[in-house]
This record gives sequence, C-alpha cells and structure tokens, in this order.
Amino acid sequence: MNILLKYPGTVSYLLLIFLINYLFPYFPIYHFFGQPFSAADMAVGIIYVARDFSQREIGKNVLYAMILGCLASYLFADRQVVIASTCAFLVGETIDWSIYTFSGEPFSQRLLTSSLVSIPIDTAIFLYVMTQLNGAGMLVMTVGKGIGVIGVWCLWRARRQPVKSAAA
Repeated sequence: MNILLKYPGTVSYLLLIFLINYLFPYFPIYHFFGQPFSAADMAVGIIYVARDFSQREIGKNVLYAMILGCLASYLFADRQVVIASTCAFLVGETIDWSIYTFSGEPFSQRLLTSSLVSIPIDTAIFLYVMTQLNGAGMLVMTVGKGIGVIGVWCLWRARRQPVKSAAA
C-alpha cells in the first residue's frame, strides 16, 4: 500500500519538519516591536497539529518520526536553525506528546491544548539556542505560532462539523 495513503499525517509531519527547517532562512523578515519576525513562525504552528495527526496514526512512534525529520533537516538545512529547531522540538514535542497522550480529552481538544501549551516552551528554547531570546521576540513568535495552530484547528473543526440543512 502506498505509504502516503496509509500515513498521510505522518508523511505531512515529516515533510513539514524538513521544509520549515530548510526554508526558514529564506522567508522574509518583518519587524514588530523592534524584533525580527518571519512568516515561517506562523507556519511552524502547523507542525504541532500535524504531529497530533501523526500520533493518531502511529502512536508513540511519532517521536521517531520527529527524530527522522530533524536528521533529514540536518543534512540539507542551515545548521544553526536545525540545531535550535531540534532542541526546541525535543522538548516542545515531548510536552505536546505527553499532553496529547495522557489528557483523556477528545481529539479536537487535545489537538488545541497540547499545541498551545508547548508553543511558548518550544519558542523560548529555539530563541535561546539561536541567541535571540528576548520578551518581544518571544511574544511575536508565540502569537504567530498560535495563530497558525488555531487557524488549522478551526479549518479541521469546520470540516468535521455536520452540515445543518436549511429545512431544520
């Protein structure tokens, strides 16, 4: 069976890890409150949601998928970005995985909660390793990632809601 059809969430997760790490230096930089902000910051939020879909498919093996995505990134992407990203992933994704695994909430709630809790921690670690940790940068990146997560979550929820007929 085609792996893409059997594990679409996991394949998406792996590709997103690689693409974000590879393309991060190429995204345009904007300044908010005197701090650099990349459009990639919002895209990173999507990875959190993809991780939850991957875990739904392959369970705890999602941690191996994360490691594989980081290793592939290390071969082709900017080393400083990959090292910072990998450190942030290891902590942020483990937190995300733990909340997702042990919370007992419905899937849609786990998706949102696990991502929003791990985002600020992931962001702080990434900025620290990049030697760019400061309050304004932390705020801008955390909000940007949160917008990405909430956007994907809203789209997913909208697709899952039953369509109400006009006659009802």
